[in-house]
Amino acid sequence: MRCLVTGATGYLGGRLVPRLLDEGHEVRCLVRDPGKLRDVPWADRVEVVRGDVLRDLGAAVDGVDVLYYLVHSLHHQDFADADRKAAENTARAAEAAGVRRIVYLGGLHPPDADLSPHLASRKEVGDVFLRSRVPAVVLQAAVVIGSGSASFEMLRYLTERLPVMVTPRWVHNRVQPIAVRDVLRYLVACVDLPDGINRTFDIGGPEVLTYLDMMLRYARVAGLRPRRVLPVPVLTPKLSAHWVNLVTPVPRSIAAPLIESLVHEVVCREHDIEALVPGPTTGYDQAVRLALTRVRDGAVETRWSGASTPGAPSDPLPSDPDWSGGSSYVDVRERRTHASPERLWAVVEGIGGEHGWYSFPLAWAVRGWLDRLVGGVGLRRGRRDPKRLHVGEALDWWRVEEVERGRLLRLRAEMRVPGRAWLELRVAEADDGGSIYRQRAVFVPRGLAGHVYWWLVWPFHGVVFAGMARNIASEAELTSEFRKS
Repeated sequence: MRCLVTGATGYLGGRLVPRLLDEGHEVRCLVRDPGKLRDVPWADRVEVVRGDVLRDLGAAVDGVDVLYYLVHSLHHQDFADADRKAAENTARAAEAAGVRRIVYLGGLHPPDADLSPHLASRKEVGDVFLRSRVPAVVLQAAVVIGSGSASFEMLRYLTERLPVMVTPRWVHNRVQPIAVRDVLRYLVACVDLPDGINRTFDIGGPEVLTYLDMMLRYARVAGLRPRRVLPVPVLTPKLSAHWVNLVTPVPRSIAAPLIESLVHEVVCREHDIEALVPGPTTGYDQAVRLALTRVRDGAVETRWSGASTPGAPSDPLPSDPDWSGGSSYVDVRERRTHASPERLWAVVEGIGGEHGWYSFPLAWAVRGWLDRLVGGVGLRRGRRDPKRLHVGEALDWWRVEEVERGRLLRLRAEMRVPGRAWLELRVAEADDGGSIYRQRAVFVPRGLAGHVYWWLVWPFHGVVFAGMARNIASEAELTSEFRKS
């Protein structure tokens, strides 16, 4: 079968594609920025088409048998309208191209409930596909447990960081979590379902728990001390989202819809999918254990942060030094080191996450907390792999915009700033056999606020950026000396 996957740069799409390939299917990926798939292990096995579900899908749907719709406009202010238009546009394109089936993953929800705006929007998207002339399979899942998922990260950090948990009323609602491996198994199996099926299927794991049960059992599986619970009836979903934003790497914009879905009891009302896709599902404890093993081994396949952050600039670093007539600020640093280019590059590519930013940790931490307080991503997104970076990945509050292995790492800022910012780290071979480290920070201000912001933080640049260049070079020399000894 020929499959079109939308959302291939996202958490589930990035895992679905290689599994479809392993089953022998031809896969085409529709993405707005093909560069984000440049470094994935399966890049040379798929056809990549530039496009947008809100616009003309064009040739992307030609010759497609099964279309996987795994995108949503979660972060946009008018997300419901954007999601509806995107779904209707996709459905029309699928009808015109003669697509055999649309597969969509929506959210599990109770019938006839007053749904949150985000959950209602996901239901509406499913309804759009079910009303189209192309048969649709709409899978409906609750909390997805898997390494790198936003749901798992929220659960993990809340439990690990809070030995005494203040719990709102919604943590006592029943939930039917499902392991990400089972979600993917169902998605892949949709290709071979009988023709003509046009309906929703509830999917879930074998256990129904409360969210509180999930936190307590996570603590047990992770080997943590038993958690104490203090119920607080006044902690609303909105306040809970702010709390999650401060305690976990999951920003408020993502935490809010996750929590809003937990206000309802999300339990499977039917299990019809099991007759069509037989096989055991993964228990909750085992799903947590598998996810923690992936995290510990640095083998997280995709992460929730792989998708671009709302409000972040999407334009690449301009090459015109005048930036189309606008002003810009640049901070350039250079250091020579006796370390080899290979050792220096290893330090550069390993930056961020657990390794930090090699300069004034308190300043970075404070800036990260300030970013979180205003709804930004902060520093806690970390990195997917401790040693290697790929284009399109999230790195703390940066997005990897370009990697030229051994030579260049360019990062685009996704923190909340009145302008656009980039950080370039370059490695070159020196004439004496050592290496040269070049660092360039670029800020393009937006309005008067942008200029004021730059000059307010300028006094710290001499400490932060100069220290960063000095310490990266020193770290490369230290690791070189350690290897020699």
